[in-house]
Amino acid sequence: MSSLLEIRDLKVNYGGIEALKGISFNVKEGEIVTLIGANGAGKSTTLRSIMSVVTPSAGSICYNGEDITHMPTDEIVKRGIVLVPEGRRVFPNLTVLENLRIGAYLRTDKEGIEADIKHVYSLFPRLEERSWQQAGTLSGGEQQMLAVGRALMAKPRLIMMDEPSLGLAPLVVKDIFSIIRRINQEGTTVLLIEQNANAALKIANRGYVMQTGNVTMTGTGLELLNDQSVREAYLGKK
Repeated sequence: MSSLLEIRDLKVNYGGIEALKGISFNVKEGEIVTLIGANGAGKSTTLRSIMSVVTPSAGSICYNGEDITHMPTDEIVKRGIVLVPEGRRVFPNLTVLENLRIGAYLRTDKEGIEADIKHVYSLFPRLEERSWQQAGTLSGGEQQMLAVGRALMAKPRLIMMDEPSLGLAPLVVKDIFSIIRRINQEGTTVLLIEQNANAALKIANRGYVMQTGNVTMTGTGLELLNDQSVREAYLGKK
């Protein structure tokens, strides 16, 4: 498998604080890769750098063989990378359907868009039931489904998710993770940031452990799940 995304020696500074201290990692086509680590490790900063929301001070981001380090965000989306942001960020005053259509704002293939709306509804039947409801009135779990569905409307080759299970009930979390797996099985590469390291490592092909702006460890999902230091630090198990 070739690398779809290649991060090399990436550094990011926030007002004198080095949020990323030269991290390197890669995501291969067809994988689920997860970044785990405590709050403040630099995980969200990494995703925001890839989307050009944050400007790196050094290093490079290569996607599909092309350097996208300083490319505008809309160009990055056009090339097939989307981010499901932390906290869902749906448009509360718009309906479910309007939110989904916004996800396809860079597309012009009307028939394809309609087919993809149907596909999102097949993944999330609850959204179809509530298609005319304002997004702000949905439950947290339904808003997360909508945020994922909206991202899929851009027809991404790589979908990045920032804390998709945050603040959700355990049963809903299980649903979200089975959907992530299904999206991946249907051909979309996934880069996942997740506080629930246990759930993330169970579905990930590979994982990277981040600590204070550095990548300190890497391995398959299973290797990291079974690693004593990872278990103690992130899985709460001795």
